[in-house]
Amino acid sequence: MPGVVESTEHEQVVSCRDQASGLHAIIAIHSTVLGPALGGTRFYPYGSEEDALSDVLRLSRAMTHKAACAGLDLGGGKAVIIGDPVELKTEPLLRAYGRFVESLAGRYYTACDVGTFPDDMDVIARESRFVTGRTRAHGGAGDSSELTAFGVFMAMRAAAAHTWATPSLRGRRVGVAGAGKVGRRLVEHLLADGASIVVADVASAAVDQLRSHHPEVEAEDPQKLLARDLDVYAPCALGGVLNDETVPALQAEIVCGGANNQLAHAGIATLLREYGVLYLPDYVVNAGGLIQVADEIAGFNEQRARARAEKIFDTCQRILAMATDHDISPAQAADHLAEQRIADIARPRGSWRLDQATAPREVAP
Repeated sequence: MPGVVESTEHEQVVSCRDQASGLHAIIAIHSTVLGPALGGTRFYPYGSEEDALSDVLRLSRAMTHKAACAGLDLGGGKAVIIGDPVELKTEPLLRAYGRFVESLAGRYYTACDVGTFPDDMDVIARESRFVTGRTRAHGGAGDSSELTAFGVFMAMRAAAAHTWATPSLRGRRVGVAGAGKVGRRLVEHLLADGASIVVADVASAAVDQLRSHHPEVEAEDPQKLLARDLDVYAPCALGGVLNDETVPALQAEIVCGGANNQLAHAGIATLLREYGVLYLPDYVVNAGGLIQVADEIAGFNEQRARARAEKIFDTCQRILAMATDHDISPAQAADHLAEQRIADIARPRGSWRLDQATAPREVAP
């Protein structure tokens, strides 16, 4: 049964347990000032409920800023399902979760995240109207990694223009940490732009597969990539890789990648600036995936979504100009940009209330 969790910053935090299916989930709605909250559902074997709650609160807060900087009329939310998806993910559990999402009456839209996929969204959508990130067969856009990688490339071009006075990576060496879906697609954009690539992944098979298509790509040990002689370091795997120990070893002039939560703590942004490294906040850089699933709500149009993702270049240029003008870090500038947009919209609009929920419609099978 659903239960309310106390939070002083978030608008609403609700937990749910369904004994029959084994569902144990938490949904955190950080803000609905710009519109209904949108954020993926992370299915992960957290060590404790406290760990899961901490993660969902942090992630939902980041989604608010991500949507605001992307210019979307959406708020920030996130959900976690506690447990190992390999062992626990079943149709009954996903459908029970769908009923949980539906109970929020449109204040929260869910999508894919770690441990969940478009096929799962199709199952959840059998119980809820408020689901995006679905398969193409069910009217969705499918895998969002393509637009995510494209957005990362746009951000990297903006960083290059700011640092080297040209929006091109030609002749630059880029280290890509992570050869998964986003990392692979980013490598393709960079190669087409004339960059040389060094790639690393804890899964050596992923690196081998990438290099079978692009033998010019150099492989590196994941533990050594960050300290390589690079122009750009692109974290596209796990978060927290930039910390007090690793930043002093960083050789790259730019950090710009698709991974979430790249900084071990907020002070790392200041530390990077002190070391002369340009860091673009991950929630701005990787917004292409959010843009794609948000576009699905209105009926996915690939050309429209790609055009919006292309504007990540302009947003990053604006952030970097603001950082220079005010002598602050790009992370501080991005936060200010997001908070200013939210404040501007909040004055005439207020939050997205329950009585503003969309009219009921038939749930797609």
